[in-house]
Amino acid sequence: MKKLIAEIQACTTCAAHLPHGVRPVLQAGTKAKLIIIGQAPGRKVHDSGIPWDDASGNQLRKWLGIDKDLFYNPDVIALVPMGFCYPGKGAGGDLPPRPECAPQWHPSLLKNMKQVQLTLLIGQYAQQHYLKDNIKENLTETVRAHKEYLPKYLPLPHPSPRNRFWLSKNPWFEKEVIPILQDIVKQQVS
Repeated sequence: MKKLIAEIQACTTCAAHLPHGVRPVLQAGTKAKLIIIGQAPGRKVHDSGIPWDDASGNQLRKWLGIDKDLFYNPDVIALVPMGFCYPGKGAGGDLPPRPECAPQWHPSLLKNMKQVQLTLLIGQYAQQHYLKDNIKENLTETVRAHKEYLPKYLPLPHPSPRNRFWLSKNPWFEKEVIPILQDIVKQQVS
């Protein structure tokens, strides 16, 4: 795994498309029981080199019901984005993750994590990639159908502060999904 992570961190496949340079950000260990597959690092995470080191990460840890020590333990939790590098800003926020990363690196990473019990799919890019034809008409309906994907996957919206409107429009998420998520996390990784 150490060799694979070093290869990912040395990757320059999409360097020409990254306005802020190459800086792959991830966390993985062979004993991980939970994989969190997000979108791509934001600017703050790009600068720090620490996955989920921002307001979205704070919200995600709150949803999970865990502290930073557990969250950043690679023997418990793997943090694997769809795109490992910050893609830059677009008109409506950060650009989508680069499409090269997941097909190039996810299969090898997942093959090395044989103890995984649950994969959280955060946001539409992870859900589209992993759920393929089983995805619903939109993110809201995919998350609402979360029980269909258990025990292997649990789709979640992105925990970004930008999603406050989605959360206020969908109060069922915090009432129904978060307790299930916290119960699974407590059983599997705490």
